[in-house]
Amino acid sequence: MERGSQTTFRLGRLLRDARKQAGLTQEQVAERAGISRPRYRDIEQGAAAARATTLINVARALGIELMLIPQAMVPGVNALLRPSDDEDRPAFTTDEDDE
Repeated sequence: MERGSQTTFRLGRLLRDARKQAGLTQEQVAERAGISRPRYRDIEQGAAAARATTLINVARALGIELMLIPQAMVPGVNALLRPSDDEDRPAFTTDEDDE
């Protein structure tokens, strides 16, 4: 990943949003992920790229999973994740999910 790229910036924003939603500080996430707070801060700000293993550890520290999806499958995965107003639900949901 290129330093300071649009991808690192977007990933950093996603991590920041997940951290805030989890009610964690940068220090807590960094400690759980086994990295320094300045290193985590740089990743969250999109100022530094990170190895896949570091991103996996950060994701786990935040209680989320990191998935690697082949580019050719991204449109299909996005379509499955997009909310739908009609009754045609993806195969992985049930009526119990609404309760």
